[in-house]
Amino acid sequence: MDFWRRLPPRMRLLVVTGFVALMVAVGAQFHVSSQGDRSSTYPKGYRGGTCTIETDALLVGYSAYFIPSDYEIPDDPTSAKAVPVLCGKVPSPGTLNVTLDLLYPESVRHVPLALRLIKLSDKNGEQELLSIPPQAYASGTLTQAFRFDAVGQYALYLDGKRPGGTEFELQIPIKVGTDWKDYVAKYWPQALVFLFIVIVLVNWKRIFG
Repeated sequence: MDFWRRLPPRMRLLVVTGFVALMVAVGAQFHVSSQGDRSSTYPKGYRGGTCTIETDALLVGYSAYFIPSDYEIPDDPTSAKAVPVLCGKVPSPGTLNVTLDLLYPESVRHVPLALRLIKLSDKNGEQELLSIPPQAYASGTLTQAFRFDAVGQYALYLDGKRPGGTEFELQIPIKVGTDWKDYVAKYWPQALVFLFIVIVLVNWKRIFG
């Protein structure tokens, strides 16, 4: 503390400013993954415009376009303004057009895969909303539209069996709607900078006097 007291006021301000800038930079780097979502959601990141999800059995690319439930689809559906969404983050109830790319290994394209959409709830547990029977996707691409009528946590499952008979499962978390945690995660750097500015203004005379 003696060292800090001996520093000139302006040097103190410089040190504090550098510390705040470092916190914001480091926090932003580790809190957000390369696809713009929380780093714990899709640990394999973002490749070539597609979120990627990886398990021991396969690597899958995930992309989606969203149409809000209150959006009036025009007579020509191809002119509808679908909005691309970040990995698993759906802003509100509506229709989500999902594309899954079977990236690796290529052999999985010849394995029958089942697709399931589950609603997760602390009260009711898992509720299956949609189930598509197993089938092979030789093109390596799965496309499916999902209708979400309520906010909440969902999971999209891709199930299959290896040639040896061992079952595997890939889970894609989907969150519909936003809450206070999302706003905190998004705006905490700005809040920290604002707090720093307030502290500087309150102590302006002491620092620059």
